Amino acid sequence: MAVYTRITDDALDAFVARYDIGSVESCTGIAQGVENSNYMLRTESGNYILTLYEKRVRAEDLPFYLGLMTHLAAQGFPCPVPITNRQGETLQTLAGRPAAIVSFLDGRGADCDALTPARCAAIGAVCARFHRDTHAFGITRPNDLTLPDWRRLFTPLAGQANGLKAGLGDWIAEELSFLEANWPSGLPAGIVHADLFPDNAFFKGTTLTGVIDFYFACNDFLAWDVAVCINAWCFDQTGGFLADNARALVNGYQDNRPLTPGECTALPVLARGAALRFLLTRLHDWFHTPDDALAHRKDPLALIPLIDFHRSIPDSTAYGLD
Repeated sequence: MAVYTRITDDALDAFVARYDIGSVESCTGIAQGVENSNYMLRTESGNYILTLYEKRVRAEDLPFYLGLMTHLAAQGFPCPVPITNRQGETLQTLAGRPAAIVSFLDGRGADCDALTPARCAAIGAVCARFHRDTHAFGITRPNDLTLPDWRRLFTPLAGQANGLKAGLGDWIAEELSFLEANWPSGLPAGIVHADLFPDNAFFKGTTLTGVIDFYFACNDFLAWDVAVCINAWCFDQTGGFLADNARALVNGYQDNRPLTPGECTALPVLARGAALRFLLTRLHDWFHTPDDALAHRKDPLALIPLIDFHRSIPDSTAYGLD
């Protein structure tokens, strides 16, 4: 979440008037995240999240995202529910951007507190449930940030990478070459969240209350989500590996959907690739986020120790898999 597009009071009032949620009482920009413009919207009927979809999100993908949330919510999955206007539509236009209102979830983002094994177990379980509950969803969306896309994303950034850290461009190029030569194939696939980081999961204590931000969701290997979660939940702020967190996370997942032998074998490469994918998008945003945007830029260099760890381990037993 972030804010790139500003909205006027008059435009907001006219937009909200299309819904049966009462008049606007307050609307405050949310700085966390990097993808879209997000606001905490309070009306006479309660709290909501207002999202304006920015250029990285393609308009043709929005029915997938909003439909996915509606599908999940109907099955009781803990996620925001898109709000329909009086014409039954979830997608509108505001300030020249596609826009939607979704329900507000109680709880706090997990990045507000320490990452614990109990919370990691809950993340593993909800990740597996996500894969189960989306099995019957009738819309597909290809992953537009797969391995070939990483090379295309990196090429214009190579010089800037060396400016951020000497030799970083060559290091990334070497890592990309390894992944291109060793990427797995034929693994179980389906819809993945693809961005289940701590700021996209809400908790009350150790109880998970909701999952948000489905705007990277797509079809890919199911184990890709596990790899993303290992990077997001199983390292401390200095890049140190948290073995108890990893064990809890993969056990929470396996209790609900056992990984296949092929997925277990591929997990270190997938985790290595997931760390590089987020390094590259952070590198892009580091140099291309507008100075006046209400957005939090994440340090791409923080992913280097994670990749070094994945490179160093002999197999997936390091993550707690038997």
